[in-house]
Amino acid sequence: MFDWLTENKIPLGKWIAGGVDWMMDRMAWLFDAFAEGLGSTIEGFIDVMLWVPPLLLVAIFAGIGWYLHRSWKLVLLIVLSLLLVINLGYWRETLYTLGLVLFSTAFCIVIGVPTGIAAAHRPWLYAALRPILDLMQTIPTFVYLIPTMIMFGLGLVPGLISTVIFAIPAPIRLTYLGVSSVPAPLREAGESFGATRRQLLWKVELPYALPTIMAGVTQCIMLSLSMVVIAAMVGAPGLGIPVLRALNTVNIARGFEAGLAIVIVAILLDRVCKQPDRDRRKRRDP
Repeated sequence: MFDWLTENKIPLGKWIAGGVDWMMDRMAWLFDAFAEGLGSTIEGFIDVMLWVPPLLLVAIFAGIGWYLHRSWKLVLLIVLSLLLVINLGYWRETLYTLGLVLFSTAFCIVIGVPTGIAAAHRPWLYAALRPILDLMQTIPTFVYLIPTMIMFGLGLVPGLISTVIFAIPAPIRLTYLGVSSVPAPLREAGESFGATRRQLLWKVELPYALPTIMAGVTQCIMLSLSMVVIAAMVGAPGLGIPVLRALNTVNIARGFEAGLAIVIVAILLDRVCKQPDRDRRKRRDP
């Protein structure tokens, strides 16, 4: 039986490789246009941030933190952390990483949140999505770096696509969890007041599920940052490049500094995206 199984291997790898080759033969122009357009958009956004003087950009980020949370402690954390990044010499790499994370998170939210809402309202859809999400979260990330690199070449775009594939299950699952966990009496109360399905979604379900959805967004940001080093393997610029170089040269100092810059970006994004804290503060304020 064992010999029969090994001699009659199912050619899954060949089928997938054939599918990629078929798409490249017929849609290479589409992939090239998509990669060029998306890459130009991301690089243009990053170029704008690089054009702004670093200290002014630090002040802008601090102002955003103050506007969202009204916390001088958060503002102080943002200023000191970003000044440390500038002092270490990783400001440019940090902005590239920030741009990649912001765009990947935006893609995940635009695709993941509506998908999670639809799955919460249609159990059969979530049953169909569940094995796909399990596959996306458990398959080694190096595996789908290969087809994305073949389709979109080297640079930011394959890194972005790989990051989205890796991080998008989080907002889908947590949006589904938040919307599906809305208490039935709360829905019935909205229906008893004559709310339509759209009003029920926007005025009952989403406000109740917002903390869970925001947890999915925060987790998506953390997963995107965890892909920084791996995305550097396909040519994506950012903090992953100095980490890989430090690994290749066994440079402990450089690896620690670049890793610290990644941690700083992760902490700042996590603090800024904590929506429930802001809501509690508004309730306390007169």
